[in-house]
Amino acid sequence: MIVTLSLFTPEEVREARRVLDAAPWAEGRVTAGSQAAQAKNNEQLSADCDESRYLQQMVLRALDRAPRFLAAALPRKVFPPRFNRYTGAANAFGPHVDGAIRFAEQGVRVRSDLSCTLFLSEPDDYDGGELVTGGQRLKLAAGQAVLYPATTIHEVTPVTRGARIASFFWIESMVRSHEQRALLLDLDDALTRLRSRHGDDSDTVALTGTYHNLLRMWADT
Repeated sequence: MIVTLSLFTPEEVREARRVLDAAPWAEGRVTAGSQAAQAKNNEQLSADCDESRYLQQMVLRALDRAPRFLAAALPRKVFPPRFNRYTGAANAFGPHVDGAIRFAEQGVRVRSDLSCTLFLSEPDDYDGGELVTGGQRLKLAAGQAVLYPATTIHEVTPVTRGARIASFFWIESMVRSHEQRALLLDLDDALTRLRSRHGDDSDTVALTGTYHNLLRMWADT
């Protein structure tokens, strides 16, 4: 299940880029696991710098107001967003699988059920830099994000011109199974369409009950 989302407004993109363009970028391999570090060649902001903390809150606020994210991810925990840049010689991240458990500040552990990339550069600003996952090559507009299973092998193709800047993070879902989450999202989408046509009639109310009973059965809070 690969889901695209609109997260940042144009104004938020401009604010994020204002901060990122003046931020202290560093070698990105230091945050990768042993396998991923062999494939990783990019730049990254330190998680504890002022710029990262400011931008993390921007991303988290955007997630809170995004019903599509909540419906697709059913988030239990969100790893504090990180920020990376691909440009010049530090321009690619070869095929890899994300680590199963991510360790955040203060000993917080997040099981990586889902990965998310929020694009902060416009597609015309750089050549290459596609996120390749699940048989798709993704290069979205600034402010858009893609949510995909963290279990998949994925990569960022080499950037040959310009700079690709993005935020990335992981989500531990209340519903661990990818298949169950996909079924719940399909049902939620169908309910949204039914409500737009018929309102909350008896059938819509009954199906809503089915959705919540399935969520109650499968969710771990």
